[in-house]
Amino acid sequence: MTDSIWKIPYSRPDSRALEEAGISPLLARVLASRGITDPREARSLLVSGPEQLHDPMEMLGMRKACERIRKAIAENEQVTVYGDYDVDGITATCLLTDYLRSRGVSCGWYIPDRDGEGYGLNASALQKLRDAGNSLVITVDCGITAVEEADFARSIGLDLIITDHHECRDGALPEACAVIDPKRAEDPYPNSELAGVGVAFKLACACSPDPLEILTRYADLVAVGTIADVMPLTGENRYLVREGLKKLEKNPRPGFHAMMNEPGAPPRRPTAGYIGFTMAPRLNAAGRLGQTEKAENLLLSPSLREAEGLAAQLRDLNRERQRIENEIWQDAQAQLKGMTPDGPIVLASDSWYQGVIGIAASRLADQYGVPTVMVCFSGDSGKGSCRSCSGFNLYQALAACSEYLESFGGHALAAGLNLRREALPAFREALAAYYRNHLPEKKPDISCDLLLCDSSLLSIENVRELDSLEPYGSANPRPVLCICDVPLLSAYGVGADKQHLKFSVEFDGRRFDGIFFSRTKEALGIKAGDRVDVAFTPQINEYLGNVSVQLSACGLRCHRPESLCEHIMEQDPEVLWAAASFTPSRSDFVRLWKYFGKQPQVASCLRDVLAVCPPEMEPERYCLCLAVFSQAGLLTSEDGRVYCSRYIRSETKADLDATEIMRILRKQIG
Repeated sequence: MTDSIWKIPYSRPDSRALEEAGISPLLARVLASRGITDPREARSLLVSGPEQLHDPMEMLGMRKACERIRKAIAENEQVTVYGDYDVDGITATCLLTDYLRSRGVSCGWYIPDRDGEGYGLNASALQKLRDAGNSLVITVDCGITAVEEADFARSIGLDLIITDHHECRDGALPEACAVIDPKRAEDPYPNSELAGVGVAFKLACACSPDPLEILTRYADLVAVGTIADVMPLTGENRYLVREGLKKLEKNPRPGFHAMMNEPGAPPRRPTAGYIGFTMAPRLNAAGRLGQTEKAENLLLSPSLREAEGLAAQLRDLNRERQRIENEIWQDAQAQLKGMTPDGPIVLASDSWYQGVIGIAASRLADQYGVPTVMVCFSGDSGKGSCRSCSGFNLYQALAACSEYLESFGGHALAAGLNLRREALPAFREALAAYYRNHLPEKKPDISCDLLLCDSSLLSIENVRELDSLEPYGSANPRPVLCICDVPLLSAYGVGADKQHLKFSVEFDGRRFDGIFFSRTKEALGIKAGDRVDVAFTPQINEYLGNVSVQLSACGLRCHRPESLCEHIMEQDPEVLWAAASFTPSRSDFVRLWKYFGKQPQVASCLRDVLAVCPPEMEPERYCLCLAVFSQAGLLTSEDGRVYCSRYIRSETKADLDATEIMRILRKQIG
């Protein structure tokens, strides 16, 4: 954490139009920092309504799918919804199964066993469904790459409607009665980022005379699946999730009610974060441990008593999943033998539980910042779970290495694969070579939306207004703010084993308390009395009737002036507002000029410049002085830059206050 990379925005966002439209200053600046400066666009994000919903008939294949479903209803056919074992697949399966049953269809559901069958359609399952009397199978969250399986279904007289949201491979689509996937080439549907449950919802809407009634009935399922599958929470997805959260709070189905109101636990207000970190892992645990029917039955249960029993079973399954995951994690660490990989991690074992390796792969990818593939072998056949690092398209990488794979599928950030044991070494080498040729851009560990220089922005009213950005999630993350070069007043451990850090800082003349979970001052390398930078999300803290703003930190470090100093030395006027507190006085200039007379030349790089900064002068103030000297003609260089410039003795008195830098700084400080 002490050597993490922070991205701090020194250019002040232009939020004037938003503030003039009545949006609170802090919220307006966060929106402007994300490129939203038009009040109409801001209102669309903050107060989205049903106008965000798109016509499902715009999606390729939708009309054919509706016609085939109407035929099944009219002729009383037996239908099965074929899903996937993750949360998106489970919620999509529940939604479409329940909808078809409400239309009088004799409809069952089928989700393949994760260990025995793996992801997606397989010929054996299709044959079983046909033998059981089914004439139509509708996939949800799978099927877009099942070309051979679709051919097999047609050969046994089983009609197939495919609904999916995964990437389409190059070449032919499966031949089916209808193929619906917003990622199909040239699909005109405006939202290509629907979750699998979102596509299933759109199919139900297309078949119904009242789409808003379908939303009222199934918004909770759509929200949970969309959040769990980490779909962007903007536009149509944002509205769907927002409506789903309302339903979860006011009128949840028995299964969700039971999950949110466990005996002995306080009731939880549904938020995107609660769904992603509490509800989704429990639903996922059922699929990972081969007991998907418990999650499916929970969400389809009409009885609260039955749902409470199933919710308790999911809780226990999740605890078992955590135990297994920890064992796999420890084994993976042993295989790495303490090395820090600089390329893709590809590990394999005959003893891992296949349904859980994806979570361990995610942990490794997060820890080392490289793509990770973990393969579980049974005999000569291996099934792998793959997780990427930010900026590296995993799906494209697997496609480039597909000659070593039996099959693969997924997204840019997560995928699955099948391969033979003898192909593992060649696949490992091919993936490493592809990675070397497609190195992702290094991403910062912490990306701040806004640098604060004014503590008035952290008023209780302003912080409360940030709640209108909910729900947070992919493409709409919780805002991260930053304050720099502030004194750390206190820092001490709290909680069991003192594993959390309680701290306080002074910012712009005000004291702010903060909390940094799972961090200690020793690990961060800080102590009371240091000047620090804090990256945080502001929260309202209410305790014993007192209401205050608390800093929920995601980063805390000793102050680092290098980034701002570099901008100052480049004489970038956009950042001077952030440096206003370091505005030099006349005595600063006099002192530095005398000191600088002993230094015949400004160093050629920032590190060397800061190395000779006078004692007791802040680096930012020192760099401002150098930049002002340059603009005033007291430093000269061939290219006009401060670096490598030399001081000159002027016969006339230089007017430092007349420089552009000083005019801007004086304006900033009033």
